[in-house]
Amino acid sequence: MIPLVTIKNAFEFVRNGLSIKQSDNSVGFPITRIETIWNSSIDINRFGYADIKDIEKYKNNLLADGDILMSHINSPKHLGKSAIYEGTPKQLIHGMNLLNLRPNRKISLPKYLYFYLNSDYFKNQIKKISNQSVNQASFSSGNLKKLKIPLPSLPEQQKIAAILDAADSLRQKDQQLIEKYNALSQSLFLEIFGDPASNPMGWDKKSLKEVGVIYTGNTPARENLEYYGSDIEWIKTNNINTPNMYLTPAEEHLSEAGLKIGRCVEPGSLLVTCIAGSKKVIGNVAIADRKVAFNQQINSFTPFKGNVLFFYSLFIAGKKHIQSFSTDSMKGMINKSKFESIDFIIPPITLQNQFAERIQSIESQKQQAQASLQKSEALFNSLLQRAFKGELT
Repeated sequence: MIPLVTIKNAFEFVRNGLSIKQSDNSVGFPITRIETIWNSSIDINRFGYADIKDIEKYKNNLLADGDILMSHINSPKHLGKSAIYEGTPKQLIHGMNLLNLRPNRKISLPKYLYFYLNSDYFKNQIKKISNQSVNQASFSSGNLKKLKIPLPSLPEQQKIAAILDAADSLRQKDQQLIEKYNALSQSLFLEIFGDPASNPMGWDKKSLKEVGVIYTGNTPARENLEYYGSDIEWIKTNNINTPNMYLTPAEEHLSEAGLKIGRCVEPGSLLVTCIAGSKKVIGNVAIADRKVAFNQQINSFTPFKGNVLFFYSLFIAGKKHIQSFSTDSMKGMINKSKFESIDFIIPPITLQNQFAERIQSIESQKQQAQASLQKSEALFNSLLQRAFKGELT
């Protein structure tokens, strides 16, 4: 039986970060924010900045090697998400809305704690202490400290962490390969067509309404339960995950009655996020590879002619151009008429098709890498569950 220790005792401290006003145009020393740990690791491309030049003023709030950052205010799905800081960048300021948990190295190993905090065992405990509203959930550091975690001896922690680290490295390599294929597709588009906003190659430009048909989705009244059932998937913005080329499976479905009110789209159309809580999500795009319904935060685009793979890549490369049509500087909103007016380059269809053939080849290789990732993730998750049952010691 693995002994249980409270989080309060397993860590030196659990504390929130500094509230520092950040801006997109600032530089200086980096500051953590919620999106810094979006993928359960420290993303160096998602720091905040506030023109901080004198780091001495913030030395008591710098992260130390082995510190674990945890999201304690987020959507229910991402509540409790954790990432370990391993010294990169060398100086990183701990910002608001992420808890810093500093391991007590006398009894606990940082990497072991990191893996446990990302296990289902811990996530199930988080659900019990969280306070949930419609779109956001939270928990207090006080309640977090009371939770208990299995803490074997340091040598056993080292053994468990080494096994999980090897499995984690395998899945990370698969993920990095997928990211390389995504980058290759984007660079190929720019090589052939150039930047779609500045149009350095002088292609003809047309508004989206000139080259395709556009519809806005709809949400049937929630209070009318007969609108929701199992007849057709009902897509929301969380099913449009750039750079995933196709829609992810929907959690909700509409009934036949709901379909009469909802909006459907056939395979071969694009679905684009046009209303969101964050402007960064505006312009996310995915191809509908099946007939689906979609909500009012999404616009569909079906080209009159031309290659859908070209338009998909065009929207990816032109995401910032799409965002520039938003009427809300912070959250992001593009209504149907605004979306229809967005102008884009329209090269000859023969060139679009040649480009699409090369993209299909890249996509085929990416799918093989995704299959490998599924296997490596399944292995890691299996080991993760076994580890905290005491089956790896």
